[in-house]
Amino acid sequence: MLDITREHPEYVMRRVTFQQYRDLYAGGAQFALNSYAYLTPRQREPQQVYAERASHAYYENYIGSIIDWYAATLFRREPVITLDGDNVSGKRFFGQLNDDCDRKGTALTDFFRSLFTDTLVQGASHILVDFPRPGTTPLTRAEEEAQGISRAFLVPYTAEELINWSRDPDGNYEWVVLRTSQLRQERIDVGDWTPETRWLYLDRTQYRLWRQSSKPSSGNLIEIEDQGTHALAKLHRVPLFDLRATQGLWLMNKAASLQLEHFNKSNALSWALTNGLFATPVVYSDKELTQNIGDSYFLQLGAGDRFGWTEPQGNVHHIASQNLERLQTEIYRVSYLLAQAGGPSSAAQSGLSKLRDYAITIEILRGYGDMVKDCMKRVLRTIEQTREDGLAIDVSGLDEFDIADFSNDLDEAERLLKLGIESPTMKRQVFKKLALKYLCDARQELKDQIAAEIDESHRG
Repeated sequence: MLDITREHPEYVMRRVTFQQYRDLYAGGAQFALNSYAYLTPRQREPQQVYAERASHAYYENYIGSIIDWYAATLFRREPVITLDGDNVSGKRFFGQLNDDCDRKGTALTDFFRSLFTDTLVQGASHILVDFPRPGTTPLTRAEEEAQGISRAFLVPYTAEELINWSRDPDGNYEWVVLRTSQLRQERIDVGDWTPETRWLYLDRTQYRLWRQSSKPSSGNLIEIEDQGTHALAKLHRVPLFDLRATQGLWLMNKAASLQLEHFNKSNALSWALTNGLFATPVVYSDKELTQNIGDSYFLQLGAGDRFGWTEPQGNVHHIASQNLERLQTEIYRVSYLLAQAGGPSSAAQSGLSKLRDYAITIEILRGYGDMVKDCMKRVLRTIEQTREDGLAIDVSGLDEFDIADFSNDLDEAERLLKLGIESPTMKRQVFKKLALKYLCDARQELKDQIAAEIDESHRG
């Protein structure tokens, strides 16, 4: 019998890491809710003291801001999708897909930006390519279009939701199991919110969907809800695509231990400074002290007795503060953003010096851009093969991260055209690249129309 709840050994090994990395990225209330899992207790520390420390714990979230900066910078200019071919309806569909790729109104760029963020946090994210289920079997392509059956859409899944899989010797999926959970209330006036879990099994041709509800009437049974042939069966492939970062580009994995160390050190220093604000009274006397001491009391001493206050000298506090600064700098360094670590020296840098410091960051961004473009190409080309539109699809862009770069492109294109190379095809491609890059935020239909007009004006 098929055990749909079984988890892959790699998934089991990383299960705790998934939760930890999500908390480190989110920060705020989510991190505070789980702070007991990350605040290290001192040896033989009383539980009451540890609970008080944990209740005052705070988290300086550097890695979350770094990941968001990379996502915002990489997608500042939208990727350019080019469609070569004569199929007008196919181009119209991909224009619609670019504006709404998940049937929820999400633009393709926003969809991949969210996936990219998840990838930097958990190391990978996944895209399911799906098509609407037909009510009746269409006989012609026109019937498919009329019923909307050929309207492909994308479904995002996190690395935490892919619980089991198998790959062939070439590294392609043979089958996968995806698990999702949610709270559900069938009617607003009846019943309570109940947890519901679904398992989706996909192989090269078939899909099967299981559902488990925690309602008392269901008995927690896992029941099959739907099954059949999926849309990519004719290509004989599992309709799941990976957006995966290498170990060197998985930012959260590189910075997590540093963030946790910074969290514990900063909270220890804060606790010590807070306690140091309340100086401890010290009485030098041979007699037993029985008097109350406080703001509203007085203390009577004998002729030879002395009274004073004790407080830390602060040497260890200074060392801890320096260590925190080093940890902060190290978090930025392993994230390839040393220029943003801050400090007096960075503020006094010249523009050219800062540009040199950002050279490594720009190369990392281009590596991320290649990773995203490769995934987008695989997804879009697979959809095209399934629909059989006869279009050649390419994705470019995500490689320029300074507003001055476009003027450099114009200068380089001008020098290239002045070489006098008699090639209408080359001129056509140069003009299309410049126009589509400049109009990267325009609707895909408008970009397709401009590309077609450039092709027509330079034809023959």
